[in-house]
Amino acid sequence: MVGDRIEIGSLADINCHEDIPETAATIQGNAEMKARYISERYGVDCFADDTGLEVDALGGEPGVYSARYAGPACDPKANMEKLLAALGDRTDRKARFRTVIALSRNGEIRCVEGVVEGRIAFESSGTDGFGYDPIFVPDEAAGLTFAQMLPDAKNAISHRGRAISKLLEIL
Repeated sequence: MVGDRIEIGSLADINCHEDIPETAATIQGNAEMKARYISERYGVDCFADDTGLEVDALGGEPGVYSARYAGPACDPKANMEKLLAALGDRTDRKARFRTVIALSRNGEIRCVEGVVEGRIAFESSGTDGFGYDPIFVPDEAAGLTFAQMLPDAKNAISHRGRAISKLLEIL
């Protein structure tokens, strides 16, 4: 998404191969926790993100627990199946994806957020993307799920794309 505008190193580049804790009660809290963890243990400026799917009819679930909604295995198919079962035949399927990116730079944390509004489909469609993409229909996508969209089209309207655009403005 950033092209050649900035050079981004990976966790492997700093020899970090451990599971980073994600135990905060909020999406922003998890993003900040991960950024702080890397900055403090590896002495580098970094950014970290966390994302959640919030479904209105389910009181905002799965939210911060999106990756582990169906259990600790973080199985995307099981997560989608559990979500679709929880919604059942409800017609109120309004939802949003929310991404928070925490930038740790010079010992300070600054957060940006990207949100995309949409709805949960009644069944899975499409093969691209990951996570809940086959059942999330963004309002701006003419009825397509994220999994049916070309990557550039998805990135132009996605929660993550919007958060990254804000991050790039800061950088």
